[in-house]
Amino acid sequence: MATSSSTQLENRPEEEDEMMFGAESGWVEPLTSCDHLVASLSSDLAHIPTPDTPCNRCQHPSENWLCLCCKEVLCSRFVNKHMLQHYLETNHSVALSYSDLSVWCFTCDAYLNAQVIPQLRPVYETAYILKFGEAPPIHIGEHPKVEDQ
Repeated sequence: MATSSSTQLENRPEEEDEMMFGAESGWVEPLTSCDHLVASLSSDLAHIPTPDTPCNRCQHPSENWLCLCCKEVLCSRFVNKHMLQHYLETNHSVALSYSDLSVWCFTCDAYLNAQVIPQLRPVYETAYILKFGEAPPIHIGEHPKVEDQ
């Protein structure tokens, strides 16, 4: 029996999925503010799971997302859509992609610029260090190019 969450996922138009390609695509301008951060962010984002943490539901090993509210690691819409399901079940709206370190707000339906939004900068820096082993370059207002390793 399909739940309301799974029904919402199945009824989501394919072209809508394509519109959320990523901040790295270059054609989307990330937001520099978001009204959902205060209610959505964990109070302890200095300690986050490593980028190689598998999805908590299906154990998918890569390209996962980190919920910035509860710090659960879940797979993307290209795998089993567990991050999207999590948002629909919990209303935890802000997540960080471990593949390109972009931040998405499900409620705004937009990417957020984690380098210029003060509440997101620390988690972006921590994720960058965990992924690359060094501090991120300082490019205020510019999303760095993250290459697959």
